[in-house]
Amino acid sequence: MKNIFVGNLNFGATEAAVRSLFETYGQVDRVNLVTDRDTGQARGFGFVEMSVNADADRAIAELNGRDLDGRALNVNEARPKPERSFGGGGQRRNNR
Repeated sequence: MKNIFVGNLNFGATEAAVRSLFETYGQVDRVNLVTDRDTGQARGFGFVEMSVNADADRAIAELNGRDLDGRALNVNEARPKPERSFGGGGQRRNNR
């Protein structure tokens, strides 16, 4: 299973359009276009999961830089999400 980052998407791009683009290279398990939590507006990027690594690698190689709706896509393997600390969020103290 490979998770693929897809950036520089047109804000009007749909999950169906992105799925269709990637299905040319193999089975797409999941498409998730990221939206703003408050407004629901598209943020211009998303993720595609493909179960066959070789298909995903070929999709990345061939779709990176490809034009979709007037924008050159930025396609690469997604990096793992960094862990967030759940600290208090207050100011740091200056210990001397």
